[in-house]
Amino acid sequence: MGLTEKKPYLDNFVSIHLKIFLRIFLILVSFSSFGQEKRKIIIKKAPFFEKDKINFPDASLLTRNDKDQVLISHDGIMLYCNKAYFYENKNFVEAFGNVVLKQGDSIYLNADYVEYNGDIKFAFAKGNVTFKEPQSILYSDSLFFNRNIQQVYYKNRSKLIRNLTDTILSDNGIYYLNEKKYSFKYNVDLKTPKYLIYSDLLDFYTLSGKSNFYGPTEIFTDDSEIFCEVGYYDTTNDNGYFIKNAEIDFNEYKINADSIYFDKRKNYSSATNNIKILDTLNKTLTKGHFAEIFRNKDSMLIEKRAIIASFKEVDTTYIHGETIIVTGKKNQQTIKASENGKILSGKISGKCDSIHYSQITGIVQMINFKHLDKRKRKNPILWNGKSQITGDSIRIKFDPKNSAIDSLYVYDNAFIIEKDSVGEGYNQISGKKFYGKFIDGKLIKVDIVKNAESIYYLRNSENELVGIDKSKSALIQITFVDDKINSFTKINQISGKTFPENDIKENDKILRGFYYRENEIIENIEDLFNDDKEFILPKIEQLEVEFIK
Repeated sequence: MGLTEKKPYLDNFVSIHLKIFLRIFLILVSFSSFGQEKRKIIIKKAPFFEKDKINFPDASLLTRNDKDQVLISHDGIMLYCNKAYFYENKNFVEAFGNVVLKQGDSIYLNADYVEYNGDIKFAFAKGNVTFKEPQSILYSDSLFFNRNIQQVYYKNRSKLIRNLTDTILSDNGIYYLNEKKYSFKYNVDLKTPKYLIYSDLLDFYTLSGKSNFYGPTEIFTDDSEIFCEVGYYDTTNDNGYFIKNAEIDFNEYKINADSIYFDKRKNYSSATNNIKILDTLNKTLTKGHFAEIFRNKDSMLIEKRAIIASFKEVDTTYIHGETIIVTGKKNQQTIKASENGKILSGKISGKCDSIHYSQITGIVQMINFKHLDKRKRKNPILWNGKSQITGDSIRIKFDPKNSAIDSLYVYDNAFIIEKDSVGEGYNQISGKKFYGKFIDGKLIKVDIVKNAESIYYLRNSENELVGIDKSKSALIQITFVDDKINSFTKINQISGKTFPENDIKENDKILRGFYYRENEIIENIEDLFNDDKEFILPKIEQLEVEFIK
C-alpha cells in the first residue's frame, strides 16, 4: 500500500500513474540496495514525543514547540519539520509542515510534506516544493529524491531558476547531483534576458550554464532564430553548436548546414558540410562545405565546392572559386572567387584564376596570374554560346537596373574563335581590344579595336563554302544572332584576300595566338567544379544523449 501502507496519504498526494511508477522504481532500487548495510533513522530532537496505539499503532508522533522543530538524521542528511510520524520498525518517517531536508552544506529540499524511507534512502516531497543547490532553485508540486544514485526527479510541470537569470520550465526532469546536470523532457522552455530555447529534450548543466538538446529545438535571440535537432548552447558564454537540420535565420540571411557554430558575443558563425546561405537582401544563394560569417564586418568566407548564385531578372549568375569571400552591406557587396574561378550566366560562361565582382560598379573582373611555367599560362576565357573569347584580362559589366549583362571588355590579345558551321575550320578574329554589347542578356555586337585580324569561312545561302577570307583592319565589327557570328564588317582594311579552300596552306588557316579550348567549355553548374582540388568532408562531431527514463 505504498511507503506508509496508509492509503489516505498516497491517495491525497500521489496519482494512480505515479504510484505504479514508484512501485516499479522501488523494486529496482531494492535490488541495487541488496546486501548494503541499512542504517537506522535517528531522532536528534523532538520537543514532544507520544504514542497513539489506536490511530497510529506502528508510529511515534513527534512535534515541535515554539522554539525548536523536530530534527531527524540519517546517513548524511538532516530533516527538519513541525510534525513527524516515525515508523521505527520500517525505518520510515512522514514529515509535515515547513519540512527541510539537508544533504551536506549545499543541497536543500523544502516542502509541506516529505516521506523518507531509510532502508532504500528514498524521499518523496509534496506541496510547495523547492530544491536548492548552489547554482539553482527548482520549484515543483512534487518530486522524488533517490539518495542511492544521487538523483532528484519530477513528473509535473516545474520551474528551475539559475543565477536569478535563467528560467527553465518542463513537464519532466531529473537532476544528477554528481554531474550537476538536469535532464528536462517535454515542453521545455529555457528563458534568459538574451534568448529563448524551446525543446522537448534538454540537458542543462547548472555550474557552467551549458545546455544540450536532442530533438527539434528552437532558439530565439533579439536578431536571430535558430533551429536544430541536436546541439548545445552555452548560456554563460553565449555560444552554441548545432547539428542535424541546423539552421540560423538572421534578419539579412539564413544559414543551413550539417553543423553550425554560433558565437553571439562576437557575432560570428561557422558552418560545415552541405552549407546553404540565402541572402534575402542581396538576393544571393551561397553553397559550400565550410564557411565563416563575420556579421560585425559584413563579411563571409566559404570554401570546398564554393559557389554563389545571384538571382537576376534575366539570368541567374553563378560564380565559383575554391575560396569565395563576400564583403559589404546591401547593394555594396564585393565578391572575390579565387583559385579556379568560374562564372556562368545564361549563355555566357568563363574561367580564370580569380574573379572579382563589385555590386557598386556592376563589373566582374576575370584575372589570371602570371605562372612561372609559361607553357601552363592561360588567359581568362569566356564562351558565348559557340564562340570562345580570350584576352589578358576580361571585364563583364552588369546593368544595375535589371542586373543583366550589359557589356563586355577584353584587354590585350583579344581573340574570338568559333568553329565553322559545317567544316573543320575555325572563324577567328583577334585584336588589341574587344568591346561587346548585350541586350536582354544576349551578345549582339562586338567591336575588335586596333590591329584587328580575321579569318572567316564564307558560305552562300546553300551553306556551301565560297572561300576563306583572311584580312587585317583597324577595326572589325561583328554581329551575333542566336549566339552565333552572323556577320562582320571590316573598317579601314589594311590588307585582305579570299582564298579558295584548296589554295590556302594549313598554317595560314590560323592566326597567331590561336588556342582552342573546347574541352574546357562550361555547359552546366556541375562543370563549374571541374579541376577543383579533392577534399574529404569532415565527420560531424556528435553529442551523446542520456534520455530520461
